[in-house]
Amino acid sequence: MGKYVFDFKEGINKGKALLGGKGAALVEMSRLGINVPSGFTIITSTCNLFYEKEEKLWDELKEEIIEQVLQLEKATGKKFGDMVNPLLVSVRSGAAISMPGMMDTILNLGLNDQTVLGLAQKTNNRRFAYDSYRRFIEMFSSVVMGIEKYKFDQIFDFVKEQNHYHHDIDLQEEDLQRIVSEYKKIYQKETGLEFPNDTYEQLFLAIEAVFKSWNNNRAIIYRNIHEIPHDLGTAVNIQSMVFGNMGNQSGTGVAFTRNPSTGENKLFGEYLINAQGEDVVSGVRTPKTIQTLSEEHPQIFEELNTIAKRLENHYLDMQDIEFTIEEGKLYLLQTRNGKRTIQAAIRIAVELVKESKITKKEAISRINPKQLDQLLHPNFDQKELEETQVLTKGLPASPGASSGKVYFNAQDILKAKERGETVILVRQETSPEDIEGMVNAIGIVTSRGGMTSHAAVVARGMGKCCVVGCMEMQVSEQLKEIRVGENIVKEGDYISLDGMTGNVYLGQLKTVDAKAQDNFALFMEWVDEIKRLKVRANADTTKDTQLALNLGAEGIGLCRTEHMFFAEDRILEVRKMILSKTIDERQLALDKLLKIQTEDFINILKLMEGKPCTIRLLDPPLHEFLPTSDEDIKLLCQEMNLPINEVKRRIKDLEEFNPMLGHRGCRLAITYPEIYLMQTRAIIEATITLVEKQMNIIPEIMIPLVVDAREFQSIKALLTKEINQIFKDKDISIPYTLGTMIETPRACLVADEIAEVSQFFSFGTNDLTQMTYGFSRDDSHKYIKSYIEKQIFEKDPFQILDQKGLGKIMNLAIELGRSKNPSLKLGICGEHGGEPSTVEFCHHLGLDYVSCSPYRVPIAKLAAALAVIKKEKEDVS
Repeated sequence: MGKYVFDFKEGINKGKALLGGKGAALVEMSRLGINVPSGFTIITSTCNLFYEKEEKLWDELKEEIIEQVLQLEKATGKKFGDMVNPLLVSVRSGAAISMPGMMDTILNLGLNDQTVLGLAQKTNNRRFAYDSYRRFIEMFSSVVMGIEKYKFDQIFDFVKEQNHYHHDIDLQEEDLQRIVSEYKKIYQKETGLEFPNDTYEQLFLAIEAVFKSWNNNRAIIYRNIHEIPHDLGTAVNIQSMVFGNMGNQSGTGVAFTRNPSTGENKLFGEYLINAQGEDVVSGVRTPKTIQTLSEEHPQIFEELNTIAKRLENHYLDMQDIEFTIEEGKLYLLQTRNGKRTIQAAIRIAVELVKESKITKKEAISRINPKQLDQLLHPNFDQKELEETQVLTKGLPASPGASSGKVYFNAQDILKAKERGETVILVRQETSPEDIEGMVNAIGIVTSRGGMTSHAAVVARGMGKCCVVGCMEMQVSEQLKEIRVGENIVKEGDYISLDGMTGNVYLGQLKTVDAKAQDNFALFMEWVDEIKRLKVRANADTTKDTQLALNLGAEGIGLCRTEHMFFAEDRILEVRKMILSKTIDERQLALDKLLKIQTEDFINILKLMEGKPCTIRLLDPPLHEFLPTSDEDIKLLCQEMNLPINEVKRRIKDLEEFNPMLGHRGCRLAITYPEIYLMQTRAIIEATITLVEKQMNIIPEIMIPLVVDAREFQSIKALLTKEINQIFKDKDISIPYTLGTMIETPRACLVADEIAEVSQFFSFGTNDLTQMTYGFSRDDSHKYIKSYIEKQIFEKDPFQILDQKGLGKIMNLAIELGRSKNPSLKLGICGEHGGEPSTVEFCHHLGLDYVSCSPYRVPIAKLAAALAVIKKEKEDVS
């Protein structure tokens, strides 16, 4: 029989995997001599055993728990279930990876009709005793028996209203006794049972409930979002209670060693006097700032500040601390690495390096690449702000700017999201049950709660814009409306949230892109020092190109020339070129397009001076450029002086049953060589124009959809002849490269032959995924979700590169290609190029670069650096 339970002294060096994050932290704080309530931890592996044993505690485990309770009695001088000096405990979850608010907690366990009298007599505080008892009945009923919390809230609020009380602390002893009696009636009505008086029965049921909470809906959703394995299990921590609700010299709070929104190196947090446990984070009362504690209880503040610095120096990271003050004595209940915004994460990491506490590589390892998506949060247009009415103001809990339609619960948000609406979740306060609504909303606003409330903490972790504590705002979740003075906002109306100022505006506001801060620029310099893989961007316009450069792109990996054709001032010439009856007519249209494309390439290549720019020649089938509506067809006929029937017939002739596998890519060059010749001339002439101005231009001409070396060689000969003629006519020669996209399985299988005539390969993983799986990228969403739900697939292969299948043929293509052409340059330019696990895989494959959309460039760069760091650690171990 293994050991299932460790007290805090036994647990030294056991680690998070065994004790869970909370248990390991309690053990470590005890070892450091910090004042922690005595207790013990049931280890994480017990959770999985619990599920194997049909969700029941077994005799050996119960015996260990009872033995630990007896030891706890000795340590505290109190007795569990005693009517004179009762020991009360908290029962709290604690997974190896922090999941704030997602699992369950029960406080004040051990109270019953007899022990509550002992507690009242021992503390000489009957109000406190019955306040603790009503809290315990509510938590136990909700967590263990699944009774809906609102049923207790209705009783509680009724008693307050009946007595004209404004605050919970106004309730008198007699009121609380009445509430306890009513709560027990609810329990009996809902369960058919008396509320349990046996304290060990209470304890065992509570432990079972905490284990069960590992697989509650909100915990599963949270693990899915944050990619936490489902088989880790949770530990259960049992501690002797310390009370923040014993009067005005007691309280409870949450503190961060640095500001979790901005990263500022200053103690940040909130507390409530005469409160307990979840009161601060639940948002039921709006707490005071931690700086106020320095005025009201300066000695406690100094002690807390000293401990906070000590813990940060010990863990070398920003800490999230839970504390309780019991009659002037400070206790710590938890410390963990704090959830933070990406802005704060980068600032903290950079400053810890400057403080010589961690290395650059450690700083880089602490940032999740996916979080960088949130970094350049949009801001509202300043001019619009000045003209827009402020509805209300709250606390700026998580930065960003978001506009959306108001909804009041998770179910309505999911329905609105399915309709394609942008939504904002509005609540009095959020609870863990709201997790699905929070995930699918772009912003969150609450009328209650503070900067450490559930809404604030979870929103920061998700990178969602959030405003909390809008006290002027009356939220009716039943009527589904907000009232602020004379303003009424109903479900489906637009509001806008500013997570930097806490302002909430009426209506929908425009946003503008934010600019990166100095800390981010320095951080990315460190990333560049470490990574091997180059990161380019997919960009088709000067705007995208400039954006890519601003975000650190090291080249253009994919410039899609067809996107230039769709602009309003040139689509007509493209259509004329396609529908022309004679070569002369087609050439006239091509000459006009040549001038336009040359100018396009000059503008892009000029921006990319000194950096490679891969330009893909025309890829889509020609019918995609032709009109479909009768009105557009009529206009085209008038412009070309052609009969409508003839144009419609020509459009129909160009239609294909399966265009993805049809007349597109390099196949166009075989049948319509003049299109590729025009595009190549535009690229080379644009390059010459810039080279003559002493600019260093590096064009890479890419031929798409090649399946055979002879196919590539045929087109290469055609283009090379055209290029050489340009060089001869202009009496100049410039460097350029010719390569291909590898996007069909056959191209991978004959990559050695293609490599003999090609200077570079760029894996087009979008089409390669389609053709390897036989899935249509445009239609796969209809069934991929079912594959994932039934655990046939773990991820959508169009979002996360399939390393097992697709990776195998990519690796084969690389080995074959470099066997015949050792200097072959290799890259990837599908949407996968900015996905972190794919970037790591590309690093291991030995690719030279990845290319992705401009906004994902920092993500890909960080992932590339992390791949180097991870490999170094693996080599050492």
